[in-house]
Amino acid sequence: MSIQKYSVNQHPIQTLLTWINSGEIAIPEIQRPFVWSNAKVRDLIDSLYSGYPVGYLIAWRNPDVKLKDGQQSVGKRILIDGQQRVTALMAALLGYQIVNKEYQTTRIRIAFHPQEQKFEVANPAINNDVAWVPDISTIINGNTSMLNLVREYCQRNPNANEDEIFRNLELMKGIVNNSIGLIELNSDLDIETVTEIFIRINSQGVVLSQADFAMSKIAANESYGGTELRKCIDYFCHLAVAPEFFRHIRDNDSEFSKSEYFQKMSWLQNENDDLYDPSYTDMLRVSFTSEFRRGRLQDLVALLSGRNFVTKTYEEEIARESFEKLKSGIMKFMNETSFKRFLMIIRSAGFITPSMIRSQNNLNFCYIVYLVLQSQKVNSNLIEKIVRRWLVMSTLTGRYTGSPESQYDQDIRRIHETSAEQLLNNIEEASLSDGFWNAGLPQSMDTSVATSPAFNIYLAAQVYANDKGFLSKDITVRDLLTHKGDVHHLFPKNYLKKGGLARGKYNQIANYVLMQSEINIAIRDRAPKEYFSDLMKQISTGKGKFGAIIEAAELEKNLNSHCIPVGMETKEFADYDNFLKERRKLMSTKIKDYYFKL
Repeated sequence: MSIQKYSVNQHPIQTLLTWINSGEIAIPEIQRPFVWSNAKVRDLIDSLYSGYPVGYLIAWRNPDVKLKDGQQSVGKRILIDGQQRVTALMAALLGYQIVNKEYQTTRIRIAFHPQEQKFEVANPAINNDVAWVPDISTIINGNTSMLNLVREYCQRNPNANEDEIFRNLELMKGIVNNSIGLIELNSDLDIETVTEIFIRINSQGVVLSQADFAMSKIAANESYGGTELRKCIDYFCHLAVAPEFFRHIRDNDSEFSKSEYFQKMSWLQNENDDLYDPSYTDMLRVSFTSEFRRGRLQDLVALLSGRNFVTKTYEEEIARESFEKLKSGIMKFMNETSFKRFLMIIRSAGFITPSMIRSQNNLNFCYIVYLVLQSQKVNSNLIEKIVRRWLVMSTLTGRYTGSPESQYDQDIRRIHETSAEQLLNNIEEASLSDGFWNAGLPQSMDTSVATSPAFNIYLAAQVYANDKGFLSKDITVRDLLTHKGDVHHLFPKNYLKKGGLARGKYNQIANYVLMQSEINIAIRDRAPKEYFSDLMKQISTGKGKFGAIIEAAELEKNLNSHCIPVGMETKEFADYDNFLKERRKLMSTKIKDYYFKL
């Protein structure tokens, strides 16, 4: 017979709200502000009034932890599903303020029409209409005499039936006595099991990540500053995207504004770099892995709970140490000098726009490597070399695609067993052999996806080499990427379409170059044989038709920098396949040379 891993009970809403107010149930605010629309809050209240089911809440009890004196501390419940519903109830029924999607503190007022028994979101018209009670929280959360309330209402509405109004207002006030189901998951369940239960129960099928559970643990902890730490993570990630949010924090959260966290992140108010805008998951991954030498966030959840991996018990001292360690990792993550220098290294490798970095997992681990090497006081030049190569290597090999945790865990352990430099050398020997450069990489470029990792690395190589745009005399590839220049087909798209080629064939990345729009317009749909022949004439006559290059040496340098095969002035439709193969090899060689120069 299987052991039931949860309990299900019905509780009055009033009881649940009391538990939340007292901290018996913790709302973790998993990084997200209140995202429900006001109309959805109204619908929830209406469902409760009508006696309709409103779903279950799911809570996960923290494990009991062993205190220094040997006693067991009973863990509080963490609400992992239903926080939007609970927040809606507290806002509508008790008059609590909420933080909306724009991070503004506001009130949600739900009005009630006792004659028509309907609810609506309060607005100026309703506020001025005597037939409405403009804010139900004033009745539910107040000490107003129901008899006086009904008498006053009927005085304002002479046609209202006093008994009917009394009954309907009593029903409305009695919403807090309605029951709501609470599924309580056992404290000894691991994250994977809790996640599976959550998905099976939740009709929306929303997947809670391990970072969500970690944020729950952090937010629910009062002993070691968890609430403030969660706020710090939340605010930093928001500021990274919207620096103007700094003033909102300063003006609306005076307590946090006095904290060391706020001082540590204050530099973001003047920062507009969007190359790395971390989410709370990214921030947790980097801080945890760099500081704890582990890659699986489920281990963070366990450690914050006080898990002793040796004795399989939970100890308060481990929880305390884990919070201190995580705080240290978060502070290092936010350090202005570290953050900016890391981004400077990434840019120095040629990655100058967010679109060139398709995997946040790669960027995250590079920051981990940077922070670890910095803490080990490794020479700054060596740090730059390793971080640059790590980004390119992990991008080319797809090292952290999909779920990165196992690879993170393996790599961080090996870095501390040997060194980052040695591990990188081992990876290069195993994954970046001559076979990769000569066959694997060219084959991976047989794609029409312009955002493919190989093409982004190729563009980074061009930026790194300070290459000019195709047929450009002064405009660089860096300029074109920054200002979104044209991607041109060397074999023009319409030229190939007229020959019957499908989109996946003419949109090959080996057929792409970055160029100025006016040069692209001048070339139009002409065959390479035609416009390259004109280029040759341009050199002999000194009259520029396609760009301003009129010297043979300069043209040769430009074509070589774009990996253009020789003999383009002879190439026609029938040569297209061979052209693609030639250029893929040339692009691969350029990437290889670039990599080993980093």
